[in-house]
Amino acid sequence: MKQRPRIYYTEEQKAMMWNRWQKGETLGSIARLFDRHHSSIERIIAETGGIRPEPRRRASRCLSLAEREEVSRGIAIGQSLRSIAASLNRAPSTISREISRNGGLDKYRASQADKAAWDRAHRPKICKLVEHRSLARIVARKLQLEWSPEQIAGWLKQTYPDDESYQVSHETIYRSLYIQARGALKKELLQHLRRTRAMRRSRHHTQKTADHGQITDAVSISERPASVEDRAVPGHWEGDLIMGSNNSQIATLVERNTRYVLLAKVNGKDSKTVVDALIKQAHKLPRELYKSLTWDRGSELAEHKRFTLATDIKVFFCDPQNPWQRGSNENTNGLLRQYFPKGTDLSVHSQTKLNAVARRLNERPRKTLNYETPTERFNQCVASTG
Repeated sequence: MKQRPRIYYTEEQKAMMWNRWQKGETLGSIARLFDRHHSSIERIIAETGGIRPEPRRRASRCLSLAEREEVSRGIAIGQSLRSIAASLNRAPSTISREISRNGGLDKYRASQADKAAWDRAHRPKICKLVEHRSLARIVARKLQLEWSPEQIAGWLKQTYPDDESYQVSHETIYRSLYIQARGALKKELLQHLRRTRAMRRSRHHTQKTADHGQITDAVSISERPASVEDRAVPGHWEGDLIMGSNNSQIATLVERNTRYVLLAKVNGKDSKTVVDALIKQAHKLPRELYKSLTWDRGSELAEHKRFTLATDIKVFFCDPQNPWQRGSNENTNGLLRQYFPKGTDLSVHSQTKLNAVARRLNERPRKTLNYETPTERFNQCVASTG
């Protein structure tokens, strides 16, 4: 089989790759632009863990190409090193080192010296998590609790507001995991991220296909009160089922104001089974904190009127193929896949296990809650009900 010659991409071509990768395109679609196999693109993207490298810049203290050309001209006309240094407002030792490391007086060439300096300067910046081992240990412990890098960064800022040595950006944490700076965070910690792929990808919004039946007397989300929409009042929930193999599922509920999560074990997808499980869950909460439920168009809630009759909780339905109208729930379902991967049998998990997973999510600080936890916010609401 005849092999294609190895291609060397220009900086402009690499920039195009990164632009498209950051927009969420696949390796295959990018490769087709260059008539290459996706592995050719993957080699470049994977080198920095899917994170676009910062553009290199020449430090202001370094000699420029124009200054090196002045050095070369000074040598050609027999100027002394001190004279050359004075004309450039540089220290004589700087000019001496420049000439000696680039061939000496006889072989010095400005363009070659400039390229060599650029190549020598290609050294990575020391990662903050390498320099501050105690900070790295804190970050590692939080990652093991399945906190996201953004949650960790926000919590550190709240916990150590006056100590910048104990603050780190979420991007630095991601870079430490994907690029693997020596002595920072171990690669094994990647398994604790929501998505455990080897390269970091852009965010994607997945939408369900329309496997939805007609629901009798469904009340549209457009009729939901404005007070529910702006999340100002607690007690309004979003719900859905996450699916597993062997026709298994778990009911997921998220309170819109506090982002508090509840999980319910359901033994079937038929409407009677799902509604019975939701009624049982609803009776565990104060009535003031369960006023409405927003669901998608799945036929599992066809008996929504029976649910409302048993609980006095109003049910609203999203528009077809618009899961973003239950954004908090959709986001939570993505987080839950860290614990309940697609394709696995969800029926093996007990209600006790589901409660433990919900507790873990509820004890994570959330950026949208100013890095308070859903548990803290929900408990405040419970206390206010008396």
